Amino acid sequence: MPTQKWSRDVTEHSDALDLEDKVFTKDDPKEIAKSLKRSAEHSKRRKGTPLQSAMGMLTFYINRAGENLSPTERRKLERAKDELRALFDKKDSSE
Repeated sequence: MPTQKWSRDVTEHSDALDLEDKVFTKDDPKEIAKSLKRSAEHSKRRKGTPLQSAMGMLTFYINRAGENLSPTERRKLERAKDELRALFDKKDSSE
């Protein structure tokens, strides 16, 4: 029986978001943020606000990848956090 990482089980069966395939491998932090925002706003499985859910999933991925992330990948994902905050701020300020 193949072993499955617990982190995969969390993303598939918990109140985690339903994510676009390979979202964290996109090259552009803004595209990662847009995808996470869409997922958070449309998910029926999330807890908390869309921003909290999207940020939580991004942080979860960064933490689980740990030392396997190159410095370049880590910087890209950290920039995606800033982009995510900006996307939600724009929405909140326009309402």
